[in-house]
Amino acid sequence: MRVIGNDGKQHGILSLGDALTLARSHGVDLVEIAPNATPPVCRMVDYGKFRYEQAKREKESKKHQHATKVKEVQLSPKIDMHDLGVKLEHAIGFLCEDMKVKVTLKFRGREMAHTEFGFQVVQKFLTDIAAYGHPDFEPKLIGRGINAMISPLPRNKRAKGPRQVEDGEGPAPTPVRVESPRPANPIPIERADKSAAEAPRSGGFTNNPFAQLEIER
Repeated sequence: MRVIGNDGKQHGILSLGDALTLARSHGVDLVEIAPNATPPVCRMVDYGKFRYEQAKREKESKKHQHATKVKEVQLSPKIDMHDLGVKLEHAIGFLCEDMKVKVTLKFRGREMAHTEFGFQVVQKFLTDIAAYGHPDFEPKLIGRGINAMISPLPRNKRAKGPRQVEDGEGPAPTPVRVESPRPANPIPIERADKSAAEAPRSGGFTNNPFAQLEIER
């Protein structure tokens, strides 16, 4: 096998035993990097450092591949503001991972008669997400729907995403609790005495005009 030193120096063609002895003398490992070559090529490296650098290169390559991934977010002309906020959060998460976002708004039935409402929803979505991405083109009406493609902004021009808090780049926002105002000195409410109101009435009247009348027999 052909042996290459850690510094790139060629050690020529050696047997397996001689190559292992040479690697041990330098305090490193022998790693096969080209098994299909004739003869196979091995390199003397620190295997732990070699694996770390290899994993680092794979991670960097995946970051560049994220830009080719596309996630779709579907909207509707009558979408609720809460649902629109949820869709917006999902799109922001995708853009912060360097993915593209395809926005699709579909019309159903008679909604095609008022496409301007659909364009208003899409424009609001693009305005709210402007700090994280920009549209590749203006929203277009294609068939029975409006389509738009959003690309992520460069990281140095992009606002901080929600997942950056998990990476230790900033504290999580503290939720604000809104309570209804209460009076400083509450006024006690007096209750009427039920004993007088519920006292039994003789004869069914409070003031009976015949109570003092004597009847002769």
